[in-house]
Amino acid sequence: MAGTDHTKADLAAALPAGPAIILVEPKLAANVGSVARAMANFALSDLRIVRAPGRTEADDARAFSAGATYILDGARHFHSVEEAAADLTLLLATTARERGQAKPVDPPEAAGRLTAAHIAGGGKAGILFGRERTGLENDEVALAHRVVTFPVNPAYASLNLAQAVLLMGYEWFKAATGGAPAFDMPTRSPAGSVSEIVSLFAHLEGELADAGFFRSPEKRASMIRNLRNMIHRMEPTKQDIQTLHGVVSALVEGRPGPEGRKRTTLKPLQAEEGAE
Repeated sequence: MAGTDHTKADLAAALPAGPAIILVEPKLAANVGSVARAMANFALSDLRIVRAPGRTEADDARAFSAGATYILDGARHFHSVEEAAADLTLLLATTARERGQAKPVDPPEAAGRLTAAHIAGGGKAGILFGRERTGLENDEVALAHRVVTFPVNPAYASLNLAQAVLLMGYEWFKAATGGAPAFDMPTRSPAGSVSEIVSLFAHLEGELADAGFFRSPEKRASMIRNLRNMIHRMEPTKQDIQTLHGVVSALVEGRPGPEGRKRTTLKPLQAEEGAE
């Protein structure tokens, strides 16, 4: 898959342990496989399945896992929610319906922070997900310490099983790891200096003046300031400045002008190491 990099296995191994994902009576093997894929996205590995024998071995489950078959292979099967959650010290139940039970209700982000803090403090947490069509039963929700519900369209609040796991996995992972991006896009060239930017201003403004761009003398100063501020907002690098010089020169060379018109001759910037 495009985002899979097995060379980073050591980095993945260093990630904090996450909550158990407990699926209650999933009917479709494809959904179980998709759940495994969502878990792998956020370094979750503890998959527990209640009353759904054979779902992890089916071909659809393995195909939809997109390579996360190790999660399916390590999945544990239980006869009841009580058995699946027996060792947990924090159990969250996901539901789209108000159940008339006196329980704290958290949105996913708050639930992710709570779960991460609980695990960091030495506890064991799990998140309960119900059946595709009917969700969790009231007695199953009653086993949980807290309820999680998603801020979605109230007229269509049902989420696909893997979508729900993905959302909870994301919020836990973000809270547990600080939410930093997976990578940075490297800057190929250092930032342009003030003198280099001023040189670009002079080049651009000179050619615009020759082309008759500043038709209104009283507006010229404000137009120049706007142009300069627009370029500053770009935060141009040395390479950007050189490219913009080239663009202006190319436009001028392709434009008919008075005979013998003086053209600006640019001295190329010193190529930066690693610049493209």
